[in-house]
Amino acid sequence: QVQLVESGGGLVQPGESLRLSCAASGRTASIANMGWFRQAPGKEREFVGEITRSLGYTNYAGSLKGRFTVSLDNVKPTVYLQMNSLKPEDTAVYYCAASDSRSYNYWGQGAQVTVSS
Repeated sequence: QVQLVESGGGLVQPGESLRLSCAASGRTASIANMGWFRQAPGKEREFVGEITRSLGYTNYAGSLKGRFTVSLDNVKPTVYLQMNSLKPEDTAVYYCAASDSRSYNYWGQGAQVTVSS
């Protein structure tokens, strides 16, 4: 089993930056990928970005590429989400996730990110 604990959410103004962290514990040797998703009220869960444990390859949602960055401390392991130039439409609960196979089957508790003037 894998446990994920998120931190770093909060309230920011448009144009500012925020960094989320997600620390994994438990059977971390089994983790193949770590990533981020977000969900706003009334909307479907949306993929944000991910990174592979073995090679460090990243993949992002097309609309967020260049503004959001996923990185990984492969020893802990801890995955980060750097969010720059935040917009009000980025407001959502952000979830980190981990996979020991092809699907994400471990999830963090969620971190609220609110972008407002």
